[in-house]
Amino acid sequence: MVVGVCTLQLEIPSSQSLKDKRHVVKSLIARVRQTFNVSIAEVDDLDSWQYSTIGIVCVSADKGYAQGLLDKVIDNIERSRLDAVIADYSIEIW
Repeated sequence: MVVGVCTLQLEIPSSQSLKDKRHVVKSLIARVRQTFNVSIAEVDDLDSWQYSTIGIVCVSADKGYAQGLLDKVIDNIERSRLDAVIADYSIEIW
């Protein structure tokens, strides 16, 4: 069994309140859940207006598949979310 973990740090420059931020983050999380077979949640920076840390996890039998799936999730977020900028991310495969 292989577990892939991605920690994604987002900047939301247009956000002026926690409500604005939550709208962007909840929308992003819902879209990723519908499109990919991964678990995803906001895990840090909960009280920050313009930053969010998202955790994404997948389980697979193949290391390459897990890496490829998480790469596709990151690429999808970069292409589809113009209101959220990926500041940094890291992928770990166990």
